[in-house]
Amino acid sequence: MSTESYTGRLLVAVPAMTDPNFHRCVVLVLDHDSSGTLGVILNRVLDLPVEDVLPDWTRDVSSPGSLFGGGPVATDSALAVGVLEVPPDEAPLGWRPMYGRVGLVDLDTPVEVLSGALAGMRVFAGYAGWQPGQLEAEIDEGTWVVVDALDADVVTDAPQQLWSRVLRRQVDDVRLLASCPDDPGMN
Repeated sequence: MSTESYTGRLLVAVPAMTDPNFHRCVVLVLDHDSSGTLGVILNRVLDLPVEDVLPDWTRDVSSPGSLFGGGPVATDSALAVGVLEVPPDEAPLGWRPMYGRVGLVDLDTPVEVLSGALAGMRVFAGYAGWQPGQLEAEIDEGTWVVVDALDADVVTDAPQQLWSRVLRRQVDDVRLLASCPDDPGMN
């Protein structure tokens, strides 16, 4: 079993992923340690504007201004992930660093406290979680490709294209997966 931390990296579902919760998804790993793994799906846009749920945060949410399906766990709760505009050592209250300039935004914090500190933000309904060793086993089975994340991946204005874009930017044969059809038998 790997002891490597996947915090700050992307899990990209291989085309053969059969679990409908993760089909062609890109998961940002926010925390990975001996107690398990926490991440959010970056490319599952929901048909629900943030304005309808958290109107005070509408101005800070990146385009599209919708809620995202963060994963199959706790889908009735909201989790906000943002990218800092200011240096991490100048982060305001209401900010919990995860890695680099990416962190969690406490949605109970008054919006004004974080005003101007964020380059962008997403609000997720739910999250993806793995028990200790579970993610490592899935990676060993070939279910996920682990790649480096860019801050722009968190707040991309084209989340529906993120899966193929992330794969295409890889420098090895993994990039070939980006053109794999949904049903390889139809190729």
